[in-house]
Amino acid sequence: MLEEVSVNTSTIKALFENPIFLSPLSSLCIAQILKGIIYAFSGRKRKAKEFMEIVTWRTGGMPSSHSAAVCSLCASIAFIEGIASNLFIFSFWFALVVLRDAMGVRRSAGLVARALNNLGKQATEKSGVDFNSVKEIQGHTPLEVIVGSFLGIFIAAGICRL
Repeated sequence: MLEEVSVNTSTIKALFENPIFLSPLSSLCIAQILKGIIYAFSGRKRKAKEFMEIVTWRTGGMPSSHSAAVCSLCASIAFIEGIASNLFIFSFWFALVVLRDAMGVRRSAGLVARALNNLGKQATEKSGVDFNSVKEIQGHTPLEVIVGSFLGIFIAAGICRL
């Protein structure tokens, strides 16, 4: 029989005081806010709805929030538990998988989807055949991943060392 898990205010308070929880959460939020600020200052036409989508949930763009979160998680574990801990070793390999996915697989899938949508649009224009476009997943460039990674490491250092 499964034991009942009791969640009370002291448990939630302890979670938000834990640097290993707080670092990735802060890194994710700060990266998304920076992404929104970069969008706001880009030369494109700015829309409030799109700005809010970027800040709250949209993937892709500078800096990579995925990279910031996993590198912050890994760095905060290194600061708290040490680099010889099993938890750090697990988080290190987990971070490498996420970074590779953000920069490689997701980016490639997004580029293929964009090319397919362009072909579908051209086919619709030439033949009149309806084409339902596919979702274009936004991956990251190497620079976006590197900047996100450093952002996460610096935030973890600040939270864990202060």
